Amino acid sequence: MQGDLVISADFGTSGVKVGVVDGDLNVVARATAQYPLNLAPGGIAEQTPDDWWGGLTRALSDLRTQVPDLRDRAAVLVFSAQICGLICADENGTALRPCMTWLDKRAGSLAQAFIGGFPQVHGYQLTKLARWLRYANGAPAKNGMDATAKILWMQRHEPEIMTRTRWLIDAKDWLVHRATGVMTTSPESANLTWMMDSRRGREGWSQHLAGMLNVSLEKLAPITTADTVVETLTPQAAAELGLDPAVRVLAGTSDVTAGALGSGEVEDGALHISLATSAWIAGFFPDRRLNVPASYATVTSGLDMRPLLIASQENAGSALDWAARITGTTDGHALDAIGSPQPDDPFFLPWLAGEKVPTDNDALRGTFFDLSLHHDADALRRAAVEGVALNLKWAMSKVSREKGLRTNGAITLIGGMAANPRVAQTLADALNRDIRVGEARHAGMLGTATLAASVMGWATSPAVAAARLRSRTTAHFTPDPARVQALEDRSVRLGKLRKHALRSYS
Repeated sequence: MQGDLVISADFGTSGVKVGVVDGDLNVVARATAQYPLNLAPGGIAEQTPDDWWGGLTRALSDLRTQVPDLRDRAAVLVFSAQICGLICADENGTALRPCMTWLDKRAGSLAQAFIGGFPQVHGYQLTKLARWLRYANGAPAKNGMDATAKILWMQRHEPEIMTRTRWLIDAKDWLVHRATGVMTTSPESANLTWMMDSRRGREGWSQHLAGMLNVSLEKLAPITTADTVVETLTPQAAAELGLDPAVRVLAGTSDVTAGALGSGEVEDGALHISLATSAWIAGFFPDRRLNVPASYATVTSGLDMRPLLIASQENAGSALDWAARITGTTDGHALDAIGSPQPDDPFFLPWLAGEKVPTDNDALRGTFFDLSLHHDADALRRAAVEGVALNLKWAMSKVSREKGLRTNGAITLIGGMAANPRVAQTLADALNRDIRVGEARHAGMLGTATLAASVMGWATSPAVAAARLRSRTTAHFTPDPARVQALEDRSVRLGKLRKHALRSYS
């Protein structure tokens, strides 16, 4: 194969991180390109797919400056991307409207009506729930975040677009098609449409489940594992990206699987935490797991269809950015000098965009408790950091009951917010667990690159390559006993306040 380098592109909500990675999983060069997110009243959160491609071309232009012989040395291009989006594309793969991203919650009421009925449990009609649980190991979210609700919204509000739609796809699917002309989808995206049979050995689209949504299987792309070579670049894509047309493009994966690989935690039962715009607790397991009351489950990952537990929370870095903004700063170091925690600091529930785990309710909203006249901007920012950490502690209290979970040793922390020492230390204190920060800001990009390991001859599998990243520690945080006890006491108090808040939205 021509070339010794892999180009890895990790498409997030606000931008794409692109890295040039070598056989030792070192990032030779990297670039970031931002793109807009259209937020509007009513839960709208959309992006234009062409903006993703534009971000990729800009980043590669930067990388070709850093690595002048990149065109000759790049052998593989692989993507990871945000999931739970919906793109309606025509037969040429052209998006017929903006992508409804994972953050788009306008279809929450439609989702609740669709899953509801009599008799019901936890808001789900029993017969429907039993069907979803049997085949898909889960059920559509109540908050409208997954593709199920978005398809319902399109069927009701934009039927003319649905009539013209040839493909119902996710973000990465569109990108792979834009690069190769071949339409595929990842197991994670497919699973979270709740139209996929995820039973071991039977993974594939289910006519039975698709019929519940009145969706034809012909509109659903072939489910393809992450390290599969899809095709080489089309001449047009190669010209736009400044790469050789012989570059191979892999099927790629979701941001959650990329993060799991990038964390190095690839053994069954080993958890990691991602802290970025949103947050999740995740880890591979040998079999499917499900917790309906706490709204989390395993999904079928693109890594050999291995079950990957994902307990996601809607608000993390977004809540901290909001707290900084409303207290008068957009400085990226706003959390670095906010003073020591005080016993009478306010409490904060960071549900600014609803919540998913361990309660699935898009109507929940954030709030401060116990505000006093003497509280200043620093107190609010401290409360925000603590609130995000204690929200994760709340989710972890449910996940930690899973059988086969590894409870010893440090938990690996990845994601943009993991690089902030204040946030990482607060999380260590809240969980009373050592925190190991890995390749914080580049875990997704490096995890994505491991998918090319077997194609490039770097390792026998992506998992073997990813395990090497476990040894890369950029920082280590040990719980402070005094803060552990103080946060436990505050967690008890916040738990009571949380119950009152939850009742007001029930």
